[in-house]
Amino acid sequence: MPWPGTTELLGRRVALLPLSHEHHDELVDATRDGELWKLWYTVVPGPEEMRSEIERRLGLFAAGSMVPFTVCADGRAIGMTTFMNIDATNRRVEIGSTWYAKRFQRTAINTEAKRILLSWAFETLDCIAVEFRTSSFNHASRKAIERLGARQDGILRSHGRHRDGSVRDTVVYSILATEWPAVKTHLEFQLHRQR
Repeated sequence: MPWPGTTELLGRRVALLPLSHEHHDELVDATRDGELWKLWYTVVPGPEEMRSEIERRLGLFAAGSMVPFTVCADGRAIGMTTFMNIDATNRRVEIGSTWYAKRFQRTAINTEAKRILLSWAFETLDCIAVEFRTSSFNHASRKAIERLGARQDGILRSHGRHRDGSVRDTVVYSILATEWPAVKTHLEFQLHRQR
């Protein structure tokens, strides 16, 4: 299996499991919590789109450009996340295409899920950097990325389009391998406080 492969990543509150069609029904329930597909500045699959979104992500995994995970908490699927834009030559990945059921947003779930993904990236896969990207209008995502300890690299202006066709500026953040020890300490401190 090409780098980075896939695995189960387990934490205290959250499990990141390789995405599977078996997760479909629970992911449909999760996306209904908050009607996340109605947000114009991000792309979250609606209930009718879930099967094709799972298929799309699994196709990108087969092509070697994405490692998709189902995010599970309380014994159920509550969202999705991925390693994407995989650059095996330079040992870089982007953590993205992440969404959670509304009731799990702004909880310790995201902090722990990101700590697990970053640990795998830096400590097992020997990444030199991990990137995050979001729409300039996705203020909640930007704040969450900054709370992790990622630093803004810049803004790619008119980088793409939002779901409604409007032009999207993409804000790019990253964490470098040299920054990981301090970021890890920061995330573990946050998780300890959120018990």
